[in-house]
Amino acid sequence: MLFSRDIGIDLGTSNTKVADKKGHIIINEPSVVAVDVKSKRVLATGNEAKNMIGRTPGSIVAVRPMRDGVIADFDMTADMLHDFMYRSSTKNIFTKTRVVISVPSDVTEVERRAVEDAVRSAGAQEVELIESSMAAALGVGLPVYEATGSMIIDIGGGTCDVAVLSLGGIACCNSIKVGGEAMDEAIVSYMRKNHNLLIGERTAEDIKLKLGSAAEYDGEAAMEVRGRNLADGLPGSVEITSADVRYVLQEPVSQIIAVIKETLEVTLPELASDIIDRGIYLTGGASQLRGLPKLIEEEIGIPVIVPENFNDCVALGTSVKLRRAK
Repeated sequence: MLFSRDIGIDLGTSNTKVADKKGHIIINEPSVVAVDVKSKRVLATGNEAKNMIGRTPGSIVAVRPMRDGVIADFDMTADMLHDFMYRSSTKNIFTKTRVVISVPSDVTEVERRAVEDAVRSAGAQEVELIESSMAAALGVGLPVYEATGSMIIDIGGGTCDVAVLSLGGIACCNSIKVGGEAMDEAIVSYMRKNHNLLIGERTAEDIKLKLGSAAEYDGEAAMEVRGRNLADGLPGSVEITSADVRYVLQEPVSQIIAVIKETLEVTLPELASDIIDRGIYLTGGASQLRGLPKLIEEEIGIPVIVPENFNDCVALGTSVKLRRAK
């Protein structure tokens, strides 16, 4: 007799989360792999590997195998998933592993196949893919299987997925490769062009979290940013303000608002009416950007709700899907 091990995976560009069938998040770590270049051996994954970024000797490379919500390095993604799945629960030779894993709504068939193959290479016997927006809606608890419209915006590290759901399917959707990492890259570019200072992705993320916003907010501040001066190659520092960072993030924020408007423009009138009554739900790690929900609400004219578990909705949705599949 085979025992079934059921797990749901939110395979994200920045972070990967693993949930069990009961809805518990059992793994929540960065989507990073550290590899020995000479032996091609994986040395670490997740938190341990992320701590190596920018601090490794020449023989060790810390990389992100996911890019813009899809697999950029198949072997490393499979190795990372294998490690996370192995750590997620006890396994024996009589255990069959069943996985529900999320993918962006606009992935191609080739990209879908790559995700499925990577999960099977990691040790799963059964694999089911679910769109990130559908998983997020399930995680929020929206009535996606009813004859009523629900709208979800999931802003992760690599993508922004916007979808209107009804009767267990996606009525219309849109996705752009803009998320938390695009915001970090915009900050890196700004520091290089405007202050001649080279900073790393971890520093950019820290700036975004401490000063980033989509609109003015109480308690705006400034911080010292340290990096390498591109003029002389020596360590340097500059001070930037909340207003500076808000200016930098205008472009990615504008792109997110534009894709929301585009999705609403092709939404059926009856579903649009339901959305006005119920509001728009905002999930994903990048949705925590200060003032973003309020700005979307002002631009769209529809209430925006951010659930308490906004960062875990996709992983929890894969867990809901596991339970429904039985």
